Amino acid sequence: MARSFGLPARMKQAQIAPMTDAKAPAASDSSRLAARLDDSDPPWPLRPWIMAAICALAGLIYYQVTKRPWLHPFERWQIAGATFVSVSSIAFVLGVELRRWRWAASFALLWGGILALIGWQSATSNVDGIPIEWPFWSGVLAVLVATPLFQTRRDVAPDWRFWKLWAMPYERLHSHAWTDAVIGAASLAFVGITFLLIVLIGQMFKLIGINLIYDLLNDEWFGWMLAGAAFGGAVGLLRERDKLVATLQRLVMIVLAVLAPVLAVALVLFLVSLAGTGLQKLWDSGFSTAALMMAVAAFAVLLANAVIGNGSDDRATNPALRWAAPVLAVAVLPLAIIALYSMMLRIDQYGWTPERIWGVIAAMIALAYGLAGLWAVVRGRRDFDDWLRPLQQKLAIALMLLALFLALPIVDFGAISTRDQLARLNAGTTKPEKFDWAAMAFDFGPSGRAALAVLARSPEKARADAATAALAAKNRWDLLGPRGPTLLKPFAERLRVVPADRALPTEAIDRIAGSYMCSRAKACVAVWLDDRRLGVLGQTAPGESLNVDFVTQNDAGQWVVGDRTVAAAGQKPAVDLSKARIEVETVSQRRITVDGVAQSGSFE
Repeated sequence: MARSFGLPARMKQAQIAPMTDAKAPAASDSSRLAARLDDSDPPWPLRPWIMAAICALAGLIYYQVTKRPWLHPFERWQIAGATFVSVSSIAFVLGVELRRWRWAASFALLWGGILALIGWQSATSNVDGIPIEWPFWSGVLAVLVATPLFQTRRDVAPDWRFWKLWAMPYERLHSHAWTDAVIGAASLAFVGITFLLIVLIGQMFKLIGINLIYDLLNDEWFGWMLAGAAFGGAVGLLRERDKLVATLQRLVMIVLAVLAPVLAVALVLFLVSLAGTGLQKLWDSGFSTAALMMAVAAFAVLLANAVIGNGSDDRATNPALRWAAPVLAVAVLPLAIIALYSMMLRIDQYGWTPERIWGVIAAMIALAYGLAGLWAVVRGRRDFDDWLRPLQQKLAIALMLLALFLALPIVDFGAISTRDQLARLNAGTTKPEKFDWAAMAFDFGPSGRAALAVLARSPEKARADAATAALAAKNRWDLLGPRGPTLLKPFAERLRVVPADRALPTEAIDRIAGSYMCSRAKACVAVWLDDRRLGVLGQTAPGESLNVDFVTQNDAGQWVVGDRTVAAAGQKPAVDLSKARIEVETVSQRRITVDGVAQSGSFE
């Protein structure tokens, strides 16, 4: 196994030794290819190629796993498989070193499996099978926090006893976190540049009649492989030159640190102004106060860490920066309190929903960071960072564990929200016409739909009809109307064909039903224009504007939205304008009209 990762035999011992025991080999030709920050990490010239191959293979597997017919929903196994492949491959290439590379493989496979189970569970709970919900993002956050913790533990641990995470050196942990962020961002930028370059090359060759690259770019499998190879190769190159990355990291931190006094002064003025204006203007602004306060608090934490650096020797020396950092650390607390208070007011007015539960948890996390910052400033004064760093390390570990716990299907936020919303409905706090039937059907999971099934048997007709419509809806946008949900009629009843005696192929009906013209329209008309082309009109409600487009059958026999490309006419004969016969010709045009008013442009 070791040889497959380019590990020489004399280095096998280094991969299982502690950080301080392993030394790089003597300079060689391969060592000139690398610029490693840590002498314990020997050069690995094959790393970019290995990482590119791993990610390219992951991209191909991702494409094969997610391949499905057009408009066909993902199966649960597809969601779980795609999540496992993407998470495990990215976690591995970001965290692997020659030392203890088996640890990195185990770490990546473990988190890939965890996120796959979370994706499976989310797809099971959701009607539309979409896994990208709050639990999934919570799991992603847990992976992002766990990666630098793992890297630091791998570097310094004498063994695999992971429960001693709090004893790790903060300087190395902080450095890994920033380096991972810089490498990840730079690698994503490299993916974009790679695609731009390949597109330009493809277009260049297309000019001379060679369409190979252009055609490959139109194949989805090639796009995923190219993206994976570019990302993995970029990560490998940057890891082999992490001295340069460290310089880039320091540059990023210096640039961010310069912004610290700006935000510190703004926060002081803002909080002082609130003492005079009160909080009511925040609620009247129409913007989410809680989201804004937590975003500002996150920026305050980020900029404060940019100022204090990895350790006492790394902190900024500029007086303005030194005074801005404790101000930012303390300001997080009032921002978190305002965010939490705003969330609780919203919940008191409208009740609990999964989004509001997640919002309260985020506000509580910000509150914890705010309390840690205040405690550090009170104890350490200007040297507050010496107190703050160990607290932040413990908070990072707690955040990882909390995010993982919340991502797993242990606590059902949908059930909590369902009970609260039903209680408000039954108590009359929320009127039936104001009740969020769509959220109950599509946001609260199985608990919400079970509650709708009970409400559908209610003796109150309006409530029962609304619940029945919500249960029957295929998506939340089918629930229209200002006085509760109104279910659209079956598509066959909403579709009209002109001429009426000419039937539509089943494939054409499916394409029209899923089109933007008619998917949510109360009335839809398909007009035969020729044997392979239809004009389609849709209207969401009487009196509203019409959506008009074509649905055509391409050369492969598939019905697609849009007019098909008309083949260019043959080569026109050369003419002599001085002798040519000039005539005025009357040309008839065809277009679709509704009650005599043209609704489409002319076509042949």
